[in-house]
Amino acid sequence: MAKKQKKAIPKPAPTKHQLSKWQRQMRIRRVVIIAAAVFLASILSWVGYGYYKDVVEPWREVVIEVNGVPFTMEYYVKMLDGSTAFIDKATLLVQGDIIANEIAGHIIRTELLTQKAKNLSIVVSPAEIDARLKEAEMPDNEAFRDIIRAALLQEKIEGYFGSQLPDRMEQAHVQVMLVESQEVATGLIAEINAGGNFTTLAEEFSCNSSIEGDLGWLPKELMPNTLIANAAFNLTPGKISQPIYDETAIKNIGYWLIEVTDKQDEEIKARAILLGSEAEAERVKAELVSGNFSSLAMEYSQHESKTKGGELGWLKQGDMGSNAFDKVASNITANEVSEPVKDESVQTVGGYWLVRVIDKGVHELEEKVKERLIDKHFNDWFEEWNKNSTIENRLDEEKKTWAVTKVLERR
Repeated sequence: MAKKQKKAIPKPAPTKHQLSKWQRQMRIRRVVIIAAAVFLASILSWVGYGYYKDVVEPWREVVIEVNGVPFTMEYYVKMLDGSTAFIDKATLLVQGDIIANEIAGHIIRTELLTQKAKNLSIVVSPAEIDARLKEAEMPDNEAFRDIIRAALLQEKIEGYFGSQLPDRMEQAHVQVMLVESQEVATGLIAEINAGGNFTTLAEEFSCNSSIEGDLGWLPKELMPNTLIANAAFNLTPGKISQPIYDETAIKNIGYWLIEVTDKQDEEIKARAILLGSEAEAERVKAELVSGNFSSLAMEYSQHESKTKGGELGWLKQGDMGSNAFDKVASNITANEVSEPVKDESVQTVGGYWLVRVIDKGVHELEEKVKERLIDKHFNDWFEEWNKNSTIENRLDEEKKTWAVTKVLERR
């Protein structure tokens, strides 16, 4: 006989009060969940923003821009790291600022070369860079690839300028010297015309060792300056120029007029006037008899003390950095002006050129002259482009220090 099933007792329906209570609990739960989610999102956003500001953003910042082409801090640090791979940490720490500036300059120069080379249809292929890296046994990284690319670009551009040069040009074979005064120049002209050897005399009397003696055959654009060039191409071969005054010429010589106004133990109180030639020093000394020392110093002296009327204050041996000055200043009588004191440890401006033309005319370009012409044409070409370019270097001291620190952290 089948068992009789129990009849299920239906659950009582929730009352309106219970429903209302459940709904309030659900709403509260949803509010709590949403609030927690918003709070968590805020925390994550704050942490993420801080991480971005402190870690991500500095690397993405554009620190150099060349004619609209940007370079980020990440690229700059890579270049700094790669270029200093063979430099130890201690050296990088001490010379970091200098090296950082050099790398910034390299980035700018490389980009300028790359942009300008396109006008000449000059490019460097990856294969050429690979070959040079292998030849130089350099690491194959982004920094060294860019260094090699810049070097190859310059070589190709110089090659282009070299191909534009003729084998022969109008040139002059000249001898030159810079002397301190018109009096010296006039005396030397007489001596040379009487048979004196120009180059031998230049060794004795020239005041600028970087431009003296026989310069050989040179085209006009390689002459040391416009004054020499004009004289060289206007003189008859065998002739020597009249003294040519050059107010900008730098001489490795000067003449002091020194007066010691007080002495105390091993110190002296002095004032001085620095002149460009012995003849000028003699003239100013003569004026001091009836003139005012301070006024004459302000008018004629080439020393920085001229603005103070030549006053040097209290001095010890060595303070002026001149043995010639010390030797006289320590021995002259107080309140008496010295005779002109020759000093080859100082520089003064203003002098007289003497130019002698051995020969001139169309002459074959010597290899060294050709190299100098190529360098000049390249430098003039690059400087013109550099001058007309828009370059922004935003690397201040703080950013350079940050970059160097990041490189050091990787070592």
